[in-house]
Amino acid sequence: MSDSELLFCLSPSILTLFLLLILMKRKQNRFNLPPGKMGLPFLGETIGYLKPYSATSIGEFMEQHISRYGKIYKSNLFGEPTIVSADAGLNRFILQNEGRLFECSYPRSIGGILGKWSMLVLVGDMHRDMRIISLNFLSHARLRTHLLREVEKQTLLVLSTWKENSIFSAQDEAKKFTFNLMAKHIMSMDPGKPETEQLKKEYVTFMKGVVSAPLNLPGTPYRKALRSRSTILKFIEQKMEDRRQRRKEGNENLNDDDLLGWVLKHSNLSREQILDLILSLLFAGHETSSVAISLAIYFLPGCPSAIEQLREEHIEIARAKKQAGETELNWDDYKKMEFTQCVISETLRLGNVVRFLHRKAIKNVRYKGYDIPCGWKVLPVIAAVHLDPSLFDHPEHFNPWRWQNDNNRGTSSSSYTSMTDKNFMPFGGGPRLCAGSELAKLEMAVFIHHLVLNFHWELADVDQAYAFPFVDFPKGLPIRVQHHHTACI
Repeated sequence: MSDSELLFCLSPSILTLFLLLILMKRKQNRFNLPPGKMGLPFLGETIGYLKPYSATSIGEFMEQHISRYGKIYKSNLFGEPTIVSADAGLNRFILQNEGRLFECSYPRSIGGILGKWSMLVLVGDMHRDMRIISLNFLSHARLRTHLLREVEKQTLLVLSTWKENSIFSAQDEAKKFTFNLMAKHIMSMDPGKPETEQLKKEYVTFMKGVVSAPLNLPGTPYRKALRSRSTILKFIEQKMEDRRQRRKEGNENLNDDDLLGWVLKHSNLSREQILDLILSLLFAGHETSSVAISLAIYFLPGCPSAIEQLREEHIEIARAKKQAGETELNWDDYKKMEFTQCVISETLRLGNVVRFLHRKAIKNVRYKGYDIPCGWKVLPVIAAVHLDPSLFDHPEHFNPWRWQNDNNRGTSSSSYTSMTDKNFMPFGGGPRLCAGSELAKLEMAVFIHHLVLNFHWELADVDQAYAFPFVDFPKGLPIRVQHHHTACI
């Protein structure tokens, strides 16, 4: 084919694209859009936005754009015209108006790998129904009894393998803990068993694809993840059929008191809906909690006074339990972990496990004089608020005392704490507030309890948390541990 023939064949496509650009430009001119630039055709500014950077910062891309355009600006990200918000007020406004002015709008590739019935991508009544199922299973009563006991059991199982003066990946150990917990919690699978280890192997491949470029080509992590997804779903489906068969035969047992058993008994979800729900909760419950625990292990050695205060708090709890002749933690013990909760909040604020959310305007919206057109993508950047020096004093510093009302190590006061709480959204907000937020904090608290009581640790190699955009440690966070002498308890 000659150049002239090729040009003739392509001319309709070029003309169509040209007309679309003109129409988009005219449409934009009807609105008072925030400042910003749209970047390259199709790609926009996505590559720059997703470039890896330190998780304790907002990255060079965001810094430059906020400096140039302000905390609310326009861009073209993930193939769509987008309003990016580093503004605390707008972020709250977006989350509080879920279903009225905005709705969840993750890239199509996320739905392709997590499933169309995943809670992450569902909107409207179906999301509400799925969330109610999760909240009912993660009820306060269940957290106090069954889940607290299981969290402690899985914590001790992982920590019992830590050898004196050994070096290992803290990130891998945190992932082992949270995967074992969720496998037990969701499908009553015991750690170390062949089927559990095989599922974990498939899940690791699956996770590598979730955080990779969505290229469905032979050999790519995304294609491998789709295959692992299929394997995992077949595994879950077999578990479902076994449960249903046992129910028909009247052979239900205590192991059916897990999420899978609960859904089969108390919901009218279809097979496909149950499969996607189980997979998405395995993903959410494993990945975010393991990253948060890794971040706590990373931050604490840089703040020895925080470790000292943590040890004092947990030694006091352990001493009281010994005097009472008790061994297992109970809910009253958990409620005594007040400084621990400050450490957890500060870890989530500085580390930002969830850095931004995907939303879409479902109506024309006006905010602070700017228009957000219907159909435009909206990205509330949680990390930018958590690291905003106008909202948090010295936001780059790990300072758990900022969460106390009466501290003398920072500038915290009752009014200051109220302001920080209002701008603190590590689990999102509004109708889509993370259903597992209380379980995640319980996991962190119990893990920290046994960690500081039994171990001293230090970083064995230079490593730091990066946003890819998911938070990860390139070297796996290698640490060296030594056992504490606990005669003082």
